[in-house]
Amino acid sequence: MDHYDGETNDYRQQEDDWDRDLLLDPAWEKQQRKTFTAWCNSHLRKAGTQIENIEEDFRDGLKLMLLLEVISGERLEKPERGKMRVHKISNVNKALNFITRKGVKLVSIGAEEIVDGNAKMTLGMIWTIILRFAIQDISVEETSAKEGLLLWCQRKTAPYKNVNIQNFHISWKDGLGFCALIHRHRPELIDYGKLRKDDPMTNLNTAFDVAERYLDIPRMLDAEDIVGTARPDEKAIMTYVSSFYHAFSGAQKLLEWIRRTIPWLENRVPENTMAAMQQKLEDFRDYRRLHKPPKVQEKCQLEINFNTLQTKLRLSNRPAFMPSEGKMVSDISNAWSGLEGAEKGYEEWLLNEIRRLERLDHLAEKFRQKATIHEGWTAGKEDMLQQKDFETASLSEIKALLKKHEAFESDLAAHQDRVEQIAAIAQELNELDYYDSPSVNARCQRICDLWDSLGALTQKRSEALQRTEKLLETIDQLYLEFAKRAAPFNNWMEGAMEDLQDTFIVHTIEEIQGLTAAHEQFKATLPEADKERQAILGIHNEITKIVQTYHVNMAGTNPYTTITPQTINAKWEKVRQLVPQRDQALVEEHARQQNNERLRRQFASQANVIGPWIQTKMEEIGRISIEMHGTLETQLTQLRQYEKNIVNYKPKIDQLEGDHQLIQEALIFDNRHTNYTMEHIRVGWEQLLTTIARTINEIENQILTRDAKGISQDQMNEFRASFNHFDRKRTGLMDADDFKTCLISMGYNLSEAEFSRIMSVVDPNRLGLVTFQAFIDFMSRETADTDTADQVMASFKVLAGDKNYILPEELRRELPPDQAEYCIARMAPYSGRDGVPGALDYMSFSTALYGESDL
Repeated sequence: MDHYDGETNDYRQQEDDWDRDLLLDPAWEKQQRKTFTAWCNSHLRKAGTQIENIEEDFRDGLKLMLLLEVISGERLEKPERGKMRVHKISNVNKALNFITRKGVKLVSIGAEEIVDGNAKMTLGMIWTIILRFAIQDISVEETSAKEGLLLWCQRKTAPYKNVNIQNFHISWKDGLGFCALIHRHRPELIDYGKLRKDDPMTNLNTAFDVAERYLDIPRMLDAEDIVGTARPDEKAIMTYVSSFYHAFSGAQKLLEWIRRTIPWLENRVPENTMAAMQQKLEDFRDYRRLHKPPKVQEKCQLEINFNTLQTKLRLSNRPAFMPSEGKMVSDISNAWSGLEGAEKGYEEWLLNEIRRLERLDHLAEKFRQKATIHEGWTAGKEDMLQQKDFETASLSEIKALLKKHEAFESDLAAHQDRVEQIAAIAQELNELDYYDSPSVNARCQRICDLWDSLGALTQKRSEALQRTEKLLETIDQLYLEFAKRAAPFNNWMEGAMEDLQDTFIVHTIEEIQGLTAAHEQFKATLPEADKERQAILGIHNEITKIVQTYHVNMAGTNPYTTITPQTINAKWEKVRQLVPQRDQALVEEHARQQNNERLRRQFASQANVIGPWIQTKMEEIGRISIEMHGTLETQLTQLRQYEKNIVNYKPKIDQLEGDHQLIQEALIFDNRHTNYTMEHIRVGWEQLLTTIARTINEIENQILTRDAKGISQDQMNEFRASFNHFDRKRTGLMDADDFKTCLISMGYNLSEAEFSRIMSVVDPNRLGLVTFQAFIDFMSRETADTDTADQVMASFKVLAGDKNYILPEELRRELPPDQAEYCIARMAPYSGRDGVPGALDYMSFSTALYGESDL
């Protein structure tokens, strides 16, 4: 609290000697690691934890935040518990932000460096924390921080021989300085007379052991490191020595705090404003709530420590401990009583002064409220009354302004009482000698002056409004007549412009001829329309004459319409310009439609010939492949002649393509002269070429099959006749049902298994379709191999599931009843080793059947 604590919060100069751009000396770094780790653990153990490796254990930021909470007594933001790098950086940033808020300037220390385990930056950060929370608050004889701590050490060790504290490095190497500090405050702990300057190891270890055992100061240094280093690390020594200061200087610190606080509590200089006094009261409450309780606890702990020390000395038959002059327990009690007395008087004075200011502020606030309300009401009223809005207003607006002004005059009279009240309150504040009376008087005078001005301006505006109302009534009727005639004429012109600029889309000559006729009818109405325009402009000219005669300001517009003479003339001129443009566009479109019609007829004349020709050729090719006129060689010759004729027809297709290209470029999308499109022609042409090529290939394959298998022309014709008969869809292919019907008509008595076997031969791709070529191959095989014993045995083997015998139930399941019984009655029993009861020998049956033996 700045009012009673003279310490400053500027810690920016404490880090000038920390060179962040150079590496630490290895010996110093070792000392700092140990010292800073022990210092951190001395605080962390209060929270039940500790660190082992200073640059590793602070990387996630959790223990760093906990350390700051313990040493500051404040709560930090809730830490992140995740293990990812982003969570660690967030935690470290929260800790660094807290340090910054405490007035510490962190130079070149970033969260990323701490998370990455940068030892140099981590040690620098801990040193900054030690400076702020352990050293900065040290104050001795108007010196503070490092200088104050050094002065305290010098004062405490001055009576001791061989001790000369000038710095925080070599002055401490022999260990006598540490022993002197302990002996000065706790002489029963060390026999200082037995110590020798030439035995630094014993001196240092004695001091470190006694401090750790009896003073609760952890061992932060190693005697070997200090003795073995030419210049011990200053920061490590300073950190350790500050622990002695905090352990021994409790009474001095408390007394200094009391001495700084009492003058603040005895200050009775009143403030002029309630806000300032409220701030004093808030500061006093902060003192009571935040700053005094820790000092109460500190005072209590000092008394406990003193009594404990005296008891231990008495029990060990040692002399009682006598604090230095002015730091006795009685001195502390007397100072504390003075503090509480000043505190009580300060509180009573604060409350009385606040009550006094409340009474005066109430009256001042009442003045301000009434003045503010009145000023808020008058704000802009002068400008409003001085407005010349009536000069450009319409008649209806003038009447509304008159009504509004009458209401304002009534409101003005009602505010007379408030002005009188404001003046009376200002007079009372002057009589009570209010500190801010000059500003109150100035404000009151401004209000009274404005009030007089408003009265004069109100009368002047009323007269001007009434005069303007009479002038505007004269021309209102002319405005109305202008609006009534201008509106329909303006609508007619807008419609005409829209029609003249409308983009027309036509596809025939008849459509463009209709548009041309309508345009001619429109042009015939233009002379009559021009007469109406002249009449409307005449009304406006009459209004202008009246305005000039009576000097009426016509900055306003016609209240009944937004149409002006300029608008009418501009639109009329636009109509006159658009008429010849429309004429030209219609002429050009008529010529374009004539050209489009020529292109349609030219394309249709060729397409209507080519389309039927392609269809005729397709039908002729189909008849050649189906009908059996002449030999296969004759059919092949005829088809090749057809192919040659078709290829020779290609130039006509190309010519039609050229005509189609012209149609596309002209954006012609329909043609009433033909049902054929170029796409139809292309598809038909490609189908024609494909069909003639496929048909020629089929005939060539038939010739090869015929010659390879010795099929006669009559047989070939018979095969074709059968195939065509059962090709009911006339596609050149038989489906499975058609093929089965064909076989039955030829005398085949087929089981499902046998038909499946035949289909696997003629339709190896399992498409369910039989081509004429496959049909020829099958029929030629059947003609050549009918009734062979091997074929009969192969059929029986399929029925038997590849066994060497067959069972009666298998025959009954696969064959018609009469055939099954015929075979069962004539087949001999099977005598092979793999037989089963009832097995029949189908092989001997087949051999006998093929030899036409009597079974």
